[in-house]
Amino acid sequence: MLDKAKDLYKLQKQARKIKKELKKTHIEAEYEGVTIVINGEQEVMNVKISDEALENKKKLEANLEKAFNRAIKKSQQVGAEMMKDVMGDLNIPGLGG
Repeated sequence: MLDKAKDLYKLQKQARKIKKELKKTHIEAEYEGVTIVINGEQEVMNVKISDEALENKKKLEANLEKAFNRAIKKSQQVGAEMMKDVMGDLNIPGLGG
């Protein structure tokens, strides 16, 4: 039982470390002249719109949506990969790799 408590403490410590790393990780996604940069916690860091993308409002709105969705999906993949590495280091049945 004590070993499981130690493993859970280790997991919490690793999760805090990953949270800090995600905050510093910048993920970029682009779609037809719209570039979105978010961090691993899915906070928007930067939005860039090309001059060409500004020409059509409806298309710009759709492109913004697609670029944001791509950025969020990438950030989820980055976070999942980081967590996978941590879970594989632990020897908790059902959680580790």
